[in-house]
Amino acid sequence: MNNDLFLGVDTSCYTTSLSVVDSKGNIILNKRRILKVKNGKQGLRQSEAFFQHVSNLSSLYTEIVLNVDVSDIKAISVSSKPRNLEESYMPVFLSGLYFARNIGNTLNIPVKEFSHQEGHIMASISSSNFKLYENKKFYLFHLSGGTTELLECEYKKGRFESKIIGGTLDISAGKLIDRIGVKMGFNFPCGKEMDELSNISNTKKLYPISIKGNYFNLSGIESHGLKNIGLIKNEDNAKSLIMSFTKTISEIIKKLDDKDILVTGGVSANKYLRNELNSNFSNVYFGSVELSTDNSVGTALLGME
Repeated sequence: MNNDLFLGVDTSCYTTSLSVVDSKGNIILNKRRILKVKNGKQGLRQSEAFFQHVSNLSSLYTEIVLNVDVSDIKAISVSSKPRNLEESYMPVFLSGLYFARNIGNTLNIPVKEFSHQEGHIMASISSSNFKLYENKKFYLFHLSGGTTELLECEYKKGRFESKIIGGTLDISAGKLIDRIGVKMGFNFPCGKEMDELSNISNTKKLYPISIKGNYFNLSGIESHGLKNIGLIKNEDNAKSLIMSFTKTISEIIKKLDDKDILVTGGVSANKYLRNELNSNFSNVYFGSVELSTDNSVGTALLGME
């Protein structure tokens, strides 16, 4: 029996992730720990996140060792930068890279480097009906706290080549939700709470949207959301915010050709966004909610390739 295992490592701005998959792509372990942000704060400095990752990686790897035979791990793959571009860099990913290299040297196995964005893509593909094959071209909406981009992608030799063709011109979708959520009293990050809050509202009110080709501004939606705190019900404010953002994405999709569109990133876990896009477009794909947010499963699967 083939017991080959593959370890994935991802250290994003707000989540430490370790996972193990087998040679058939089955998820054996998926361990994650959200970084701690003080109440009322809207994020962490890179240095703060780095040191939390170092601590989390040690304890999460202990859980890995207790649950699998590490001698069966044949390769480690790690997210070493935000995007698959030479100039892409963010210090927080170095904690995972150094950890992966140390474990790789200890186990005498190869360490493969990918981007955080590639991990998101593969994780969502693996948990959806999206069909992937060599040289396939598709569109990607990466919607998260740090990134809100529309990309044109191509899958080549186990990597995703991409170029940005649209997205936000100011704040990200995640920042839009978190800034208003924190002002409402939620702890950062606020996506899950804002999603649940919006689901109890019946409002149809949209905030003004600003679209320029495939690009858009979200600061106008943010301004209306902040202004309405205390003036309207929080659930109506949250619903208008999410409806307006979803409308923006829908208008961009209408301009694209019929290539498949994959939507990933933490914001893509939002129920309203998923329901609206799936109801109105037959070529839009989402991964599972669990594997749309930050994780290292996609990175592990890329290493298996």
